Amino acid sequence: MTLELWMLFWSCVLGIAHLSASSFAYKGQEGNKYTIGPRDEHRPATGLAGRFVRAQQNFNETFAIFAALILMVHVLNENGWWSAWGAQVYFWARVGYLPAYAMGLPWVRTLIWQISMLGLLGVGADLFL
Repeated sequence: MTLELWMLFWSCVLGIAHLSASSFAYKGQEGNKYTIGPRDEHRPATGLAGRFVRAQQNFNETFAIFAALILMVHVLNENGWWSAWGAQVYFWARVGYLPAYAMGLPWVRTLIWQISMLGLLGVGADLFL
C-alpha cells in the first residue's frame, strides 16, 4: 500500500476520533436522558462540545477533497514526492487541528488549517507535475 493510501486510512481513523470527541462532549453537555432520546427539541452544542462539533464539520469538508485527490493520484498512478509530502502534511495538520480548536486557539487553528490546505495542494500537484 502506498504512503498516500496509508495517510488516507489514518485520516479515516482521525475522522472517527473527531466524531467520537464531538459525540462524547455533547453527551457530557446534555446527559444521557437527552442524547438517547428522540431529540425532538434541538439543543445546540456549546462550549467544548460546540468546538468539537465545528472541528468535525471542518474535517468533513476537507476530508472529501483529500480522499478524492488521494484516490485520483492512486488510480492514475501519479503518486510521487509531492503527493507523499502533501498527504503527510494534510494528515498531521489535521491531527493538530482538533486539539487547537478544542482549546479555543483561533490564530493557531487558522494557521494549522492553512497548512492542511498546503497539503491538499501538494497531493494535487502530482496530478499536474
